[in-house]
Amino acid sequence: MSKKEISVVILAAGKGSRMNSDYPKVLHFLGGQTMLEHVVQTAQSIKPKKIILVYNGEKKIELSNVHNVSIQWVIQKKPEGTAQAILLASKKFSDNENVLVLYGDVPLISVESIKKLEISKKKSIISLLTMKVKNPSGYGRIIRKKGKISGIVEEQDATYEQKKIKEIYSGIFIANSKDLKRWLKKIDNKNKKQEFYATDIISLAYLEGNVIQSIQPLKAQEILGVNNKLQLSILEKIIQKEQINKLLIAGIILKDPSHFILRGTLQHGKNIEIDTGVIFEDNVILGDNIKIGAGCIIKNSIIDSNTNIQAYTIIEHAKIGKNCIIGPFAHLRMNTLLDQEVQIGNFVEIKDTTIKTQSKVKHLSYLGNAEIGSKVNIGAGSITCNYDGVNKFKTIIGDNVLVGSNTQLVAPIKIIKNTTIAAGTTLIKDVNTSCLVYNSKEQKYKKNWIRPNKLDQKS
Repeated sequence: MSKKEISVVILAAGKGSRMNSDYPKVLHFLGGQTMLEHVVQTAQSIKPKKIILVYNGEKKIELSNVHNVSIQWVIQKKPEGTAQAILLASKKFSDNENVLVLYGDVPLISVESIKKLEISKKKSIISLLTMKVKNPSGYGRIIRKKGKISGIVEEQDATYEQKKIKEIYSGIFIANSKDLKRWLKKIDNKNKKQEFYATDIISLAYLEGNVIQSIQPLKAQEILGVNNKLQLSILEKIIQKEQINKLLIAGIILKDPSHFILRGTLQHGKNIEIDTGVIFEDNVILGDNIKIGAGCIIKNSIIDSNTNIQAYTIIEHAKIGKNCIIGPFAHLRMNTLLDQEVQIGNFVEIKDTTIKTQSKVKHLSYLGNAEIGSKVNIGAGSITCNYDGVNKFKTIIGDNVLVGSNTQLVAPIKIIKNTTIAAGTTLIKDVNTSCLVYNSKEQKYKKNWIRPNKLDQKS
């Protein structure tokens, strides 16, 4: 790519009617983020002077996964072709820069292929990304005279002989801004679709005696566009395969690679073992020596080293410490923070809760809006009653508390360390003295009660 300052124009104004969706085409997801976000991130990687995004204004476009990107927005209210869209964007760039044109529905274009596009007065005035393919259907064809590019014809306007041409145009090109503005103003809409085609700039440049350069992308998949859900699914398979290959090469054990899905990013340590049917979403961080069982879904979470996530566990927006055992069939929800050596078992749901070292919640329990100390044991079927129908309240449990099975802790409530709560108790008052708490007709306390020691069961 030339050293002159460069602006990027991303065309994303198409309605995408063939997607049969209420969402703009470019906001459909691919590998965990929208197609448009893929393109914007690629554009950002070449460090352009500016990014200009052309959209139709009918639906709000959000770029939730793109950060620190200054985008200038241009509305193309009436879609009258790619030339009109670039002409609208041309008001945003000066006469002394190069302009790279990308497409919001061509999401797999790579930085490496973009950097191969070069223009200079000595070599060429415009550089196109083209490719020879076996099946050129759906693409504009490259027209050559004596080996030199003289024009591009859109498929719907091509003759029978022109449709046989195997060299196709990706739509991606780079040109000098001053030249581009001049050509765009000369384009008419005398074609079957009565649109202003950006491809017509090629014949105008040729007639001026300019050299048009063609560059091949590194991979054929980079120029694949999306017009319907079938094409989107094809690109999804491509991106998943590439991600899986990278993980395998990096040393991760995927027991069934064809049934692993990564819809986002994964940072990982060593000795990671992942069973079949696992899905990662958003940003996932894994330490060393982690096992993840079959069917788990992990979203935007951090899991520290030597932790075992057992089958069919769902983890969302959570942070898990070292040497923990989670699952099977557990559900850790938003703002769950687990310290080291915590055990969370079958059918346990946790939200907005911090659990400290060596505590256990092993069966059929719900903890919400709670602070759990270290070495706490929560019995089966116990719940924090944190919601009164309007507001949520906190449960605070000190260290070394034993909560018996089928216990209800009605928040707001605090339980001092070393307390034992008998099975079946409904606790509605704070416990400020270490004791045995149980229910008869009302909450009862037994002071100076000593918890039994574990029996020797070897015999």
